[in-house]
Amino acid sequence: MYPGTVYQKYEPIFFQSIGNPFIFRCLDGVLIDGNDKGISKVVFRSCNGRDRLGPLKMSDSTWLTSEFHNPLAVGQYVNNCSNDRPANVCYQEFDVPAVFPIELKQYLPNIAYSFDKESPLRCVVLVALRDIKQGEELFSNYYTIVS
Repeated sequence: MYPGTVYQKYEPIFFQSIGNPFIFRCLDGVLIDGNDKGISKVVFRSCNGRDRLGPLKMSDSTWLTSEFHNPLAVGQYVNNCSNDRPANVCYQEFDVPAVFPIELKQYLPNIAYSFDKESPLRCVVLVALRDIKQGEELFSNYYTIVS
């Protein structure tokens, strides 16, 4: 999955986007800020704290640390493919359904910028195009999104 704060196309992201190579633009204009530093990190942690439901977290923030905790949160480490390095993964946009079990949300590395019950949480998942070996570098065409 590509972790980060999810912004609807009408939400402000100007300051977070300055010099930020980790902004993922979905086909419909939704943005995911996958930067684990600076203001992007502060915004994610703030939204993560806001959305707690008692002891239940509504997202995983371990991708913001230097330790590898969540094997679902590796999308920001995918590099762009080239003629020498063909793509071995592609991106698939996915809206988390309203019936998604609340106790499993703690494993999703995404959080909505605004608390908007009308919009489902957008996630972008990586789909392997072939078998991938452990430790193999991930490559995708940055401009190809499966819809």
